[in-house]
Order: sequence, then C-alpha cells, then structure tokens
Amino acid sequence: MRSTVSAWQHAAVDPWSHYRTLRRIAMDQRNAGASRGPLPVSDPWGEYAADQLAVLDHLGVDRFVVVGCCIGGSFILKLCSLAPERVVAAVLEQPIGVTADNRSLFEAMRRDWATELLDARPELAPGEMEAFLAAMWADDFVVSVPREEVARCPVPLLVLPGIDDYHPTAVGREIAELAPHAELLEPWKDSPEHVAAATEAVERWLLDRVPAS
Repeated sequence: MRSTVSAWQHAAVDPWSHYRTLRRIAMDQRNAGASRGPLPVSDPWGEYAADQLAVLDHLGVDRFVVVGCCIGGSFILKLCSLAPERVVAAVLEQPIGVTADNRSLFEAMRRDWATELLDARPELAPGEMEAFLAAMWADDFVVSVPREEVARCPVPLLVLPGIDDYHPTAVGREIAELAPHAELLEPWKDSPEHVAAATEAVERWLLDRVPAS
C-alpha cells in the first residue's frame, strides 16, 4: 500500500530503470506518495485496478504488458481478472502471499501504514480505515483474487518467486502451477549474476509477447 514510482529503485529487477526499449508507465498507487483519494471500503482491490486502468485510459493506452513487484503481483492478478483482454502479458516479481506463518507480519505492516495515513490525513475516520483494511486483507494466498481465479487466468505470466517471509517461495510456485499460461523463472535472486540474467530474461520475455503492430 506504499507502492510508489520511486519504490522501483529498490526492486532487484527494475524495469523502470532498465527497459528503455519499452514505453514505461508507473504510478503512485492511491494514498501512496503524491497520490490522494478516499478509502475504497466496498471493493479495495477493484478500486486499485480501476485507478490503474484510468491512468492508462488517460494516456491512450489500450493493451499493455505489465510488471509488478511484491504487492504488484496481487495488483496484476486483479487486473487479469477484471480486464484480461487488455493485459498482453505480465511479470510477477516476488509476489506476496499471506500464509499462516506470516499473517502477523502483514497485520503489523498494515497497522503501521494505517497509523501513518491517519496522522497525515485527519479527514479520514479510524472506523473507515478499519473497514478498508478488513476488506482488503480478508483473504489469504495472493489476497486480491482466490486460487480459482488464478487457475482461470488467460494471460501469459512469468513468475519470479520470492525468497523471504513476505514473499514466500511456495506462493510464487503455486501461482505458476495454477495459472494455465504461466512460466517460472528461478533461481533469480540468490546472486548478483542471477539478478542480472533475470533482468535481461524478463525484458526478452516481454518483448517476445508485444505484438509487432
């Protein structure tokens, strides 16, 4: 929920800095960085996707390839669910996943985020914040969509599993196993050499799927 354009500089595979053969579009997500907006209590993930599609509509972009890191993997899977005809291909870099082992970590993270936002935005009501967080983090796995939705995903996916508690390796592998058009790239983060190779491999994978027109 702190996803900003500048956060890409901390990603191991950073398309914002490297993929100059592609037109790159990034955004501060709602209520992160320079972005401001109401808390979408009734449908948090759907509203995030609507924000992302609205930016693309504003820029005249119909179809696109997309790369997401961390919670970006969950954003992507929601986009693939709501607008699969627009997503040409997608790369999920160390996607998050909520499990019995790490649920407390995500609970602490979202409490910290909520405290920061409420301190900065006195017009937001604490009860509204609680309702938003409860709706956004109601499920496990990738949170934004259930496993059944991932299994129906028609979009080609390239999954780079994470290797830490917030980005469980097993979750990345399960996404790749469930999605019918998914590929797995690993190992990729265990050495600088593998990160460099993965950065090049992801760009080639995306370019291979961009229509010639």
